[in-house]
Amino acid sequence: MADTAVRTPARRPAPVGSRWRPYAAVLNSRIRAQRSYRLSFAGEILAATLLGLVEFAEVWLVFRQAEVLGGLDMDAALLLFGLSNLAFAGAQLCCGHLDKLPTLIRLGMLDIYHLRPQPVLLQLITSDFSLRRLARAGVALVVLAAGLMRNDIEWSAATVVLLLLTVLCGLILFAGLFVMAAGCQFFLIDGAELTNSFTYGGSFAATQPASVFPTPLRILFCVAIPVAFTAYFPTLAVLGLPGPAGLPAWLAWCAPVAAGWAWVLAAVMWRCGTRHYQSGGG
Repeated sequence: MADTAVRTPARRPAPVGSRWRPYAAVLNSRIRAQRSYRLSFAGEILAATLLGLVEFAEVWLVFRQAEVLGGLDMDAALLLFGLSNLAFAGAQLCCGHLDKLPTLIRLGMLDIYHLRPQPVLLQLITSDFSLRRLARAGVALVVLAAGLMRNDIEWSAATVVLLLLTVLCGLILFAGLFVMAAGCQFFLIDGAELTNSFTYGGSFAATQPASVFPTPLRILFCVAIPVAFTAYFPTLAVLGLPGPAGLPAWLAWCAPVAAGWAWVLAAVMWRCGTRHYQSGGG
């Protein structure tokens, strides 16, 4: 007797690239929407550029008055500011819009993200892409280029690798701080001012020599929230400076460890926050 059973074809796994198509489509729509209003977009770029210049002006005024601060002069401060702000601008471009999470929680709109078959955090990260933040990165890149030209640097393969590693790890570290701050919002709801002290406050602390901080702040910004690894230690290493007691320049090569620690904190806080969340009740 002939076998008449119907054989169902084996289901092929979805291509790896197709998993990212929904996120790419959302990002593409956000970018096209911002570019469609050219005058508004130009105004946002100008405002972001002015903000970056004001932040640099703060550092410039400090070092203009002090001349040498924490063992660094004005030329070294250019390198310090450029490295830290370039990393922060990149992280803000990718994850800065997580600041909107408290609004989503209060309005009950976060529940929509739970209904989709994708990770909530990845949906939130790819839900926006503010092109205006590229202007801040542009200011930081110009300052970094000036710092590299004005300082007497012994160029080598190790120096180039250290600079690239610093920017990449700094971006990852600051992105972790944004995720950690977002995780705290599940408990605080209206506590953006508190969490901003670790994200935007950490960015400002990264533009200052860590040696000038009192011991409690030095522990905070070198160990607990290790933003000193985004620029201060690399600046010491690139310029061949020994660093203060207890903060040797070779710590610059520990930036991947600092970035990993930031994401451990981010993962724990995000997991605790999502478990605490009980929907908007709508």
